[in-house]
Amino acid sequence: MKIRDDDLAAVMECDPSVTDKEEAIEFHMGLHVVSMYRESHELWLQGKKEEALRINYECHSKCGADIHPGATIGNSFFIDHATGIVIGETTIIGDHVMIYQGVTLGGVSTSKGKRHPTIGNNVVIGTGAIVLGNITIGNNVRIGAGSVVLKDIPDDSTVVGVPGEIVKHKGVSMRNELDHSDLPDPVKDEIESLKKEIQELKEKLSGLKGSGGCR
Repeated sequence: MKIRDDDLAAVMECDPSVTDKEEAIEFHMGLHVVSMYRESHELWLQGKKEEALRINYECHSKCGADIHPGATIGNSFFIDHATGIVIGETTIIGDHVMIYQGVTLGGVSTSKGKRHPTIGNNVVIGTGAIVLGNITIGNNVRIGAGSVVLKDIPDDSTVVGVPGEIVKHKGVSMRNELDHSDLPDPVKDEIESLKKEIQELKEKLSGLKGSGGCR
């Protein structure tokens, strides 16, 4: 198994649990999955599809990840853990992308054309997120854990929810913001707003009763 320097560097930068390069090379499951994909993709491009699919099958059996050899993935690709990762054949992924366990980059069509997502540079996709169809996720995008994304997302956005909703769009890089527990919750925010409005109405009603204005 040949490990690329940029993928190893991504592990050292992004995974604080790894103590040194030797540990990463020996035991980091996400790095192993990326390296096996790289090998299978090279064979796929050479037309050696059976050999490529055999490596993909081995990776799925050993690591629980299924990255199709036909997918196109850029430099410094980081996977934190590997279990449950699914990346479809026509997926395109840019540079410095981080994904977490249980992520699916899947298709919604049985056509032979482009049917999987295109992911930009510096994107973070949280645990259990699902991105479906021939859609484009822009650069510097964060997709919250458990989100389901079904439409294009512009650069510099944060997306959460089912279906995914843009909750932040400031036009700034979010490369190192990995705390998925600190993502905005639009449903919670709406409930809090309604609770506040109800409380204000109760106070107004109480004031009317006290002044004799409401009998």
